[in-house]
Amino acid sequence: MSQPTPPVVTTVVALRAALGRRPPGLVPTMGALHEGHAALIAGSAAANPATVVSIFVNPTQFADPADFARYPRSLARDAVFAGAHGATILFAPTTEEMYPAGFATSVEVAGLGERWEGAARPGHFRGVATVVARLLGLVRPARAYFGEKDFQQLQIVRRLHADLALPGEIVGWPTVREPDGLAHSSRNTRLSLDGRRSAVALPRALRAMAALARTEDDAAALVAAGEAVLREATGVHLDYLAVVDPATLAPVPRLVPGARAIVAAEVGEVRLIDNVELVPEAGG
Repeated sequence: MSQPTPPVVTTVVALRAALGRRPPGLVPTMGALHEGHAALIAGSAAANPATVVSIFVNPTQFADPADFARYPRSLARDAVFAGAHGATILFAPTTEEMYPAGFATSVEVAGLGERWEGAARPGHFRGVATVVARLLGLVRPARAYFGEKDFQQLQIVRRLHADLALPGEIVGWPTVREPDGLAHSSRNTRLSLDGRRSAVALPRALRAMAALARTEDDAAALVAAGEAVLREATGVHLDYLAVVDPATLAPVPRLVPGARAIVAAEVGEVRLIDNVELVPEAGG
């Protein structure tokens, strides 16, 4: 039996009218929904009385206007997709609704947002933190769901949520991968056929590091193993590959509980990121 397409609300007033008395789950997205989003939505639907999926291509997290313009938009298709996986409300505001006249506040998480993607994309995480804070304030969810594929973003959201005592709980969700190992991302659709073949070097490099981490705790050796895999791929231009502390995102010389291997690379004109846990979290 097919699931009904959820109502699409575009204003804060309509959102508040649609919300019930019990706090919902929230899955913040920029649309172009894929199987990674499907897992978040289904996870929320299983744990909450209702699930709000927000679809908002947030201009404040794009440094390049052309990148913002290229971002895929498919609201009608996304509404059907979200409903099929358990969404009950789609919140699709305009830019003017999210940032009304006179809006003058931004949120920045010091430290965590300054390296890696923050260094490569200045202002990106300020835009992310601001829109997430606003969404959490508007929806006031019991739980908000974020994928671990964007691990730096997840840690920034966790810090933001804790520091500002925002409502609900932040739930990190394991990365969902395509059959060839590539992490699901809306950007994958922009890869050429050759680019797609090359892009799978990223998860291969991470898997090589994870395999070596079973017997080796020296971060430099792990990074060297990952770089060797990436050098074999054509058209992959590495930005960074590192082993980091999961809480601070600082590079570590040796493995610590929860240590992550993180990678970013340009494949053609498409920037891809990925990560994998190398050592289980203490108590995990």
